[in-house]
Amino acid sequence: MAGTNFATMGIREIQAGLMNEEFTAVEVAEASLARIAEQDKDVHAFLETTEEQAIEAAEKIDMVIDSGLDITVIGPLAGIPVAYKDNMNLQGTHTTCASRMLESYVSPYTATCVRNTIEAGAIPLGKLNMDEFAFGSSTETSAFGPTRNPWDLERVPGGSSGGSAAAVAAGLATVTLGSDTGGSIRQPGSFTGTVAVKPTYGVVSRYGIVAFGSSLDQVGPFARSVEDAALTLNAISGHDPLDCTSQPVDTDFTANLAEGAKGMRIGIVPAFMDAEGLTHEVKVKVEEAAEHLRAAGAELVEVDLPNAQAAMSAYYVLGPCEAFSNLSRFDSVRYGYCDPGHKDLGGQYEASRANGFGPEARRRIMLGSYLLSAGVYDKYYYPAQQVRTLITADYTRAYEKCDVILMPASPRTAFKFGEISDPTSMYLSDMFTISLNIAGNGGMSMPCGLGADTNLPVGVQLQSPQFKDENMFRAAAALEQVYGKAPVAPAFAAKAGE
Repeated sequence: MAGTNFATMGIREIQAGLMNEEFTAVEVAEASLARIAEQDKDVHAFLETTEEQAIEAAEKIDMVIDSGLDITVIGPLAGIPVAYKDNMNLQGTHTTCASRMLESYVSPYTATCVRNTIEAGAIPLGKLNMDEFAFGSSTETSAFGPTRNPWDLERVPGGSSGGSAAAVAAGLATVTLGSDTGGSIRQPGSFTGTVAVKPTYGVVSRYGIVAFGSSLDQVGPFARSVEDAALTLNAISGHDPLDCTSQPVDTDFTANLAEGAKGMRIGIVPAFMDAEGLTHEVKVKVEEAAEHLRAAGAELVEVDLPNAQAAMSAYYVLGPCEAFSNLSRFDSVRYGYCDPGHKDLGGQYEASRANGFGPEARRRIMLGSYLLSAGVYDKYYYPAQQVRTLITADYTRAYEKCDVILMPASPRTAFKFGEISDPTSMYLSDMFTISLNIAGNGGMSMPCGLGADTNLPVGVQLQSPQFKDENMFRAAAALEQVYGKAPVAPAFAAKAGE
């Protein structure tokens, strides 16, 4: 094991080393936990580590290998360090959603997606920081302090899955899981230079995920390579009887990674490339990626998403309405923060919710309450659902002309802490990602190098038709041939011994 650098190894490399007895799964787990203990004080990606579960899982893997069986009998993630966004239940751990409201909550059960990784042989490392209840685009709204971007510790990692993105970028985990309601996987993927996948709605079960917007939420992986992301999605996808929205998916997302882009039709939305707020360095990188795909044999075609300009408005009606409904369960009676010293239930209830939720959570709860009130519902909520139908139809027409749509993942690179204080300006961080959640299609952020102006990671977004997620993986693999696998952030790669 001497000199082995697990921080920069991918799934296949770790598994090959295990089978060749170069190291054991217990050594992988111990080294990963030691790196988190040493390095995460700079990043604050983890809210809790799960040492006992990690070592126990690793010991089971070593027993299988010692018996002479191939590691594949365990599962596609055998021996791989994995961590989870803290809105995902893992029995025996705290599931806080980065909120004081759930600070003391201990999960009595395990989310399906988490269970699937563990059954696939993953080594569970712990729970990851996030924006409170997934409300945010920077991880600054976490009640337990922000996560820092490993590429520049003075900048945000994006959000709401900022901890999940930062853990992979810093080499603290091989893969992580995040959730995406309006861009919360793809935007932090772009900010941290990681492969970040939001699958088609229904590909991954939402059972055991603390809900933000039930018709919008979807779980997906972060990784440093397209293959690692595809292998992880293989492990967590499929029908779950505990989630009525999950679908019977049996796609092998690694199957066409070697096919290249030749013959693919790549859709470009001209209006997006001239959108207000899109920085020059990001635009250049998206155009560069398009030309690389053309050079690889793909055809670039212009497509139109005429109603996408209304996506932001529709999302900030639908999202808060669903959040208001989902967060009503946190009433301080059954579980959650309970404000002390109140003699009547009404006073306890009001004070507990006022003091248990942070400012952004309260803002969205109040907005949802207003939008669902009598006399307002018909004016806003119903038209927002109509816009959703129009956007979905736009995507259907666009995919008649192309296999994948290419666009920015974020309008800019990572910004500094406190740089965006206005909520409306912060919401614009998701201007290129929200329409996808409204339509339910698959999308991913693929790192394409560093921006010329900021020298920070830029991600291009690849979007695919519903339940054709293999299309975007194929295009991403073609781009990876040009840009290479995502590196660990330089400062943390140096600490890992590179």
